[in-house]
Amino acid sequence: MAVTDEAIEKIKGMIVSGALRPGDRLPKESELAADLGLSRNSLREAVRALSLIRILDVRQGDGTYVTSLDPQLLLEALSFVVDFHRDDTVLEFLAVRRILEPAATAMASAHITEAELDTLTQQLDALGASPSVEELVACDLEFHRGIVQSSGNSVLCSLLDGLSGPTTRARVWRGLTQEDAVSRTLHEHRAILTALRDRDAEAARAWATVHIASVEQWLRSTL
Repeated sequence: MAVTDEAIEKIKGMIVSGALRPGDRLPKESELAADLGLSRNSLREAVRALSLIRILDVRQGDGTYVTSLDPQLLLEALSFVVDFHRDDTVLEFLAVRRILEPAATAMASAHITEAELDTLTQQLDALGASPSVEELVACDLEFHRGIVQSSGNSVLCSLLDGLSGPTTRARVWRGLTQEDAVSRTLHEHRAILTALRDRDAEAARAWATVHIASVEQWLRSTL
């Protein structure tokens, strides 16, 4: 394992130093192993590990390439890890979301376009007053994803996207057990949209905080 770790660090060093850039093809396995002073087996294991976290792209019959290293691509691994959370850590994920998402919503107030706001409004209108829990949760995910994407920060967007797994389950539980969950969610969504249309960053931040905190507070009372 230590030998594989060394191989990973050496490939990482090449990428960080700029010797390998996004989109570059790695040298042939035999050449790279010799250059780095590694066995071919340890190099192969390192390549396999780095491909799992989207640093490298192994193309059968073509070679191994450095990926685009785009934040959204790299943070896909976060979603995978988050799926292994225990039920008693859902509150911790929600707390992180409560810190990050209001900031992203405030940032979006300066960047989101009228067309994007119209799209979000149309999504809420299409949902109607009495959607199913599944419809509400799906709309909620798209609503917040659309706003965060408008923040202009791709890293923040990818982080929040990766955190949505456990909080999605919490929203489903809430929808199934809390009578006013649907009406409250729709009201809070409308309030967030109004603040964004007004370009009021602090109001947008406040309503996003209220929206996430209400789920967090309900879940805390059930545990």
